[in-house]
Amino acid sequence: MMAPKIILASASPARYKLLQSAGITPEVIVSGVDEESSDYQNLSPKELVVALAIVKAHTVRERINYPALIIGCDSTFEFQGQSLGKPGSAENAVNRAKQLRGKSGLLHTGHCIIDTEKEIEISDVVSTKVFFADMSDAEIDGYVATGEPLNVAGGFTLDGRSSPFISRIEGDTSNVIGLSLPLLRSAINKLGYQWFDLS
Repeated sequence: MMAPKIILASASPARYKLLQSAGITPEVIVSGVDEESSDYQNLSPKELVVALAIVKAHTVRERINYPALIIGCDSTFEFQGQSLGKPGSAENAVNRAKQLRGKSGLLHTGHCIIDTEKEIEISDVVSTKVFFADMSDAEIDGYVATGEPLNVAGGFTLDGRSSPFISRIEGDTSNVIGLSLPLLRSAINKLGYQWFDLS
């Protein structure tokens, strides 16, 4: 069966590169959803990422009128029960890195996959435990100076300059980058397609 067009409802270059490395080149349509809206402030970290993934996917769904698989995602980092989104400023990024060094937390990614032709939607969350090395103040300052942590969930990336400071992970590696490829494959199979139909 011919698979429909793949649309990534995300501005994240990391998610795009992840899909590309797995053989899928999606069309990108950015949802423009306000992730900081007060509508979401009372949700748990897991509820938050699923809610935002669903809203992003549906926002893009309303803009297109052709067969497509729309992939909406959202990630946050849960540390000591708190949801740590994007630091936004260098000061926040430094404070966050000092909080996390030598400790661990959970990276949650919410996913929503909509098959526009079959009108089927699959949403789920994947959580991966991330352990950080005991970074020195100089290492933290050097990392924050690169600008990388300012706009990524939790203020770190597994596929970038903070990778030497992530000592290990328990669970799905691709999920930490922003999209669980095993979950996506499972959803695609449930929708009646084969992974290599999508390349």
